[in-house]
Amino acid sequence: MTDNQLDDLDLRILDQLQIDASVTNQALAERVHASPPTCMRRVRRLKAMGIIEKQVAIIAPAKVRSSLTAIIEVTLDIQSAEQLELFEKRVDNESAVLQCYRVSTGPDFVLITEVMDMPAYHALVHRVLTAQSNVRNVRTFFSVHRSKFETRIVL
Repeated sequence: MTDNQLDDLDLRILDQLQIDASVTNQALAERVHASPPTCMRRVRRLKAMGIIEKQVAIIAPAKVRSSLTAIIEVTLDIQSAEQLELFEKRVDNESAVLQCYRVSTGPDFVLITEVMDMPAYHALVHRVLTAQSNVRNVRTFFSVHRSKFETRIVL
C-alpha cells in the first residue's frame, strides 16, 4: 500500500473516529478489529497525510450562550484569483465565520457564521463585508431552526 492509498482498515478507522474521536486507541482497535499498535500507527499516518485534519469537540452553541446562525452569500466586484484569495484570507481570520465556501453559479462565496445576536451580526458584516471595497452584494439567511447538523462523511 502506498502512502496515498486508503484500505478497508483505514476507512473503518476513519468511520469510527468520526463517530467518537475521544475513544481510546485500545477501544478503537477493538471496534475496527485491529491490534492497538497497528491502529495507532494508522491513525498517525492518516494525520500525517492530512486526512485527519484535527480532532475537536462539537459544541451546541445555544446551550452555551445566545446564538444566531447566519448563512451569508457574498458576491465580489472583481473575481480574479488574487481577489478571491484575499477575501478568503480576510474571512479566515474572523472567528465568527465557521465555514467559507467558494461556489459557482450565483454568489462567489457562501459563509456559515455563528454570532451572539443581531448587533454582533451587524458588526461582523460591517467589519468583514461592507467595509471592503470589493464586495458588491451581500444576502443573508438567518436560521430559525436547525433540524440536522452532521460532520460525518460517508466513506
